[in-house]
Formats: sequence, structure tokens, C-alpha cells
Amino acid sequence: MHSIKKEHSWRQLQTDYIQQKKKRATARRIRLIAGFLCLGVAACALLWPKLHTVSKVGDRLFPPKPDKVASEPAPPKQLGKFEVKALVRNTDILNSKTDLFFADGPSWKYTIHTLLDTRLQAELIGMLNRLKTLDRGKPEIIGMVAMDGSTGFIKAMAGFNPGNPATNPCTAAIFPAASLFKIVTASAAVEKLNCTATTPLYFSGRKYTLYKRQLTQQTKYTSQVTLETAFSESINPVFGKLGQFDLGKAVLNDFAQKFGFNQSPDTDFDFPAPHFAATGSDYHIAELGCGFNRETLISPVFAVTMVSAVVNKGQSLVPRLVDRISNSNEDQIYKSTKEIYKTPISPQTAATMIRLMKKTISSGTARKSFRGYSRDKILSNLVIGGKTGSLSNREHTVKYDWFTGFGQHKTTKETLIVAVVVGHGKYIGTRACIHAKNMLKIYFSTPKTKEDSFAKNYQTGS
Repeated sequence: MHSIKKEHSWRQLQTDYIQQKKKRATARRIRLIAGFLCLGVAACALLWPKLHTVSKVGDRLFPPKPDKVASEPAPPKQLGKFEVKALVRNTDILNSKTDLFFADGPSWKYTIHTLLDTRLQAELIGMLNRLKTLDRGKPEIIGMVAMDGSTGFIKAMAGFNPGNPATNPCTAAIFPAASLFKIVTASAAVEKLNCTATTPLYFSGRKYTLYKRQLTQQTKYTSQVTLETAFSESINPVFGKLGQFDLGKAVLNDFAQKFGFNQSPDTDFDFPAPHFAATGSDYHIAELGCGFNRETLISPVFAVTMVSAVVNKGQSLVPRLVDRISNSNEDQIYKSTKEIYKTPISPQTAATMIRLMKKTISSGTARKSFRGYSRDKILSNLVIGGKTGSLSNREHTVKYDWFTGFGQHKTTKETLIVAVVVGHGKYIGTRACIHAKNMLKIYFSTPKTKEDSFAKNYQTGS
């Protein structure tokens, strides 16, 4: 049986035609949108570098406003001693060959003017460099200070401490005062006991020991000496008895405070306080009176401060390193002034102490080192006085050797105060007295000529 083919009606054909037309229109719209999207992406890729360049140009033409910058602090118009001390602390003045130093502030510079004697400094530095090369007699530590006796200005500061290079041996109060404390005890004896240079005093036994029996015994072998002889020859039993029996703990402590122990003056450089404590047994008071102990500690710069009271009629001076400071514009923003530190003794006592210290040079413990000074072309023009001292450390590996004193020109009255401490090791090298004598000789000599040599000015005899 044959099938009959069914034909679509006209209406059905018309409907199919309209649907196909819509599908073709929709496909065209999709293709157009996709084409526009592709063109947009391509255009962005091509235009991006140009747009970035335009942006940079715009930033240059119309830069963004910068954030507000804090203004730099203005340099101070004046400096106080506290600020000066901070500047000096960060300035390497020890062993310097110049008297001019530069320091940096937050945004400006300072020029520090000192009154260091550059010729004396150069000689001391040369001597120290030579000592460092020695195999025998090289000091374990050494500190040397010179101060103008009428102004308080430091004229020289040199030394070294191989065991602790960061420590300034001229300002560190780490050395036993030894017999230098006899300056305090003798001053107290003159002030409180009305002693004079010729007052008779007594001792038994040897001069440089201090046994308990020497403080109490008086036999047929007891010796009589004057105060100036006991001082100049540094006789321990005499000053031990003065400390224990005649002055006592309270007076010794009082005079130590008057001279400046356990205190630091208002200086323009670091000045650690010297230490003194009058405690312990009666015998310990005797040890303190003559300096035969390791608890009383001082520095070379304190030693010159003590002597300044002797040469200034009883008034000690505040030592100072800085003369003036100027800023980058050369405006003076600090100027130091002379200051009295203490008045530990009267002018009459000071005159007696000068006599005692002169005796040390002429016939006392420093006589060998200063032998022939009265015939020396330079030293003969000076009045020279001083005090020696020596004491070993507890381990007996270092012997501390002291000299402090003064040289005053007989005509001009210009005065230089010096203090030297040498820590001798296994072998005794150049003694403190020799260093001090050479410092006086160099300072008061005329400027060196080309023919002068270091050896001529700096002797190393014993």
C-alpha cells in the first residue's frame, strides 16, 4: 500500500520563514557585538602607552602638592656648659697635636677653640710614641696633665692605657693617691694645729713604712724632724700619727671635702670624682693621713686642681679645656670664664705649703730628678715645688709613681701646674719626676729652632 506524502500548508511555511529570519538577525547582532568588543580591546592595547605618557606629562605640569616637611631646628645662639661638655665628650682631645677641633650638630658645625700648648703636646706625644716601642721600661699606664696656674686652662693632656684604651688616664680617678694625700694632711695640720714649717715632729723606725708600733713607740732611737722635712721626705709615720692622733677622722674627712674629694667640679669636660672615705679602725685613719692605702683614688687632673689652691693663695680653680666655641657663621656662641672651685686653705697656709713643696725639690724625694735645676738655663728662672708619691697595686704587678707640682717664672709670675702618674711594670722606666721636669722645661723654653732636637728637650734620666 502506498503512503501518501503530506504537504505543509502555506501558513506553516510562513511561520517557519519568520522564525528563521529572527534567528539570522540575532546571530548578526551577536557577531557585531563581538566585533566591537574585539576592536575595543585592540584600541586599548594600542592607546595605553600614549595615555600613560600623557599622565606623566600631566604630573609634570600639575604636580601633586607635597606633604608638609618639618623645618630643621635653628642653631642655638648660645651654648651652656652642659652642651659644651657633650661636644667635648665626643671630641678626641687626648694626645692631640692641634688646639682647634670641629664638632657636628644636628644640621650645623661647631669650631672648638682651646688653649692647648701645641708645642708641649707634640713633645709629649713624641715621647709616648717612643715609650710604646720599648721592651723594657714601657709603662703599663701613663697620664700627664699641665694647667695654667692663673687661669685654669688645660695646656697639655697626654697619656695611654693599653689595658683599657677607652679610658682617659688623665681624667679617670683610678689611681691610688699615695703620698699626694700628704698635701691635704699637711694643710690641715697648719690650719687646725697651727703647725709651721719648722714645727718639730717625731717618728720611730723607717721613713717609708707604717707599722702600728711606729705610731705608739718612742724610744732612744726616735728621730725628730720638722714638718717641712717630714713632708719633703714623705715620712709616713709622722703623717700617720698626725692623721690618727692629732687631726682625727672628722678633720681629715672635712679637709678632703674642702679640697674636692667625692665631688666633681662644673667643668667643660668629664671629671670623675676622686674618692676618700675616713672609715675603719684608728690604724686605717693613720693610713689615710699618710696616703698609705689603696682606697683613696684620684686622677692627674684632680692633682693639678689640688695644687692650684696652693699657688693661688688658698683658692683652687675649676680646670677648663675650652676657651670659646663658634658656629658655621663664625659667631661666638660660647666663651669660658675663670671660676674659683674651692677655698680649702688660707693664704698663710698656702704660703707654708709652697715652702714645703719647694723643699721636696731642693732636698726631698724629687731632688735626684731635679738635680742641677738651679744651674739650668730655663729651670733656674723658675720657682719649683712639688710632691711625690708611690704605691703598688694589690697584686704588686704595677707600681704607681706620682709627681704633682708647679713651676712659676720668677719675673713674669706665669705658673704652670703639672701632674704625672706612671704605672711601672716589671721594670722601672722613666720616673714621673723626670717627665714633670721636662714638661716645665719645654713649656718655659723659647720656641724651638730647626737645630733643636727632641732628645735635647726631653731627657729620660733616672
